[in-house]
Amino acid sequence: MSQHAISPRIARAPGRVNLIGDHTDYTGGLVFPMAVDRWTDIRFTPHDRVELTSADETDPVSLPLQIDDPTVVSPTWGKYVAGVVSEMKPLRGITGTISTTIPIGGGMSSSHALEVAVALALGFAGTAVELAQLTQRAENLASGVPTGIMDQFVIAAGVAGHALLMDCGALTITPVPLPDGIDVVVQFIAHRTLVGSAYADRVAECAAAEREIGPLRNASATDTEAIVDAVVRRRAAHVVAENQRVLDFAQAMRGRDLRDAGRLMLASHVSLRDLYETSTPAMDSAVEHLASLPGVYGARMTGGGFGGCVVALADAGTLTDGWVVHAVDGAHIIEPD
Repeated sequence: MSQHAISPRIARAPGRVNLIGDHTDYTGGLVFPMAVDRWTDIRFTPHDRVELTSADETDPVSLPLQIDDPTVVSPTWGKYVAGVVSEMKPLRGITGTISTTIPIGGGMSSSHALEVAVALALGFAGTAVELAQLTQRAENLASGVPTGIMDQFVIAAGVAGHALLMDCGALTITPVPLPDGIDVVVQFIAHRTLVGSAYADRVAECAAAEREIGPLRNASATDTEAIVDAVVRRRAAHVVAENQRVLDFAQAMRGRDLRDAGRLMLASHVSLRDLYETSTPAMDSAVEHLASLPGVYGARMTGGGFGGCVVALADAGTLTDGWVVHAVDGAHIIEPD
């Protein structure tokens, strides 16, 4: 059968929203994200190179199957594809088209979804953990930003109707069902990119804290108070408290204690604003407004920060601005009919 007669397959990877637990994953901490019903799709057939076009980008990507340095690839979006190719070293390529309903630069992991979809299209056949690890390495290599594993892990391992209590040190997940009658609503605030942001500074500050008091995932508030540098002390205090908030939030969701869940979301945002300094005035204003509305239990910035989105937990039908998102299964291949 000729290549042109082969029916295209689709590699589909969802976006993600993190309900609580930001800037904890790269210290092996706890997070509570969900894969959501916005997707990046790659419609592809086999090829001897990696040839991709995107409905959202002007320039196509054309790559060989052997790539030593993804950072020199052009156009910019091709670096993420190249990172996956570099890590996988696939035996065959693909030709195809990319479409997405995930806001690009919106803090819902559009680049990570692209990486996971590319890996599946190129034939990755390992576990969800292995897929997350491979695409995390690809992201770090391609972007130069030392991001953690949360985004790739939830995109690979999402469970419909559930958020994931995720341990980024042990690389385990515990699905927690989302309560009935509740909307998870995402509002886009501003485009952002982690490249060139202070994200890498935060990673370095946490590493400095760990050199002083040991792993933050095992540290207490008392431990963080002993840190000499005031900035490093604030960063560590956020991480330690955020890990506990994740556990408390998961318990509140299981018990349908939505008021407590909302309180924890707001406390998380305040911590990210004041201790971790990754929020922005526009995000603070959006969270404050959402929290003041009847039927809204809590809100917070979500993701790496410095722009992006905020997420709110509200009674169903309460909020009309933004997107109501639903928890979906993780990335997969859709076979032709």
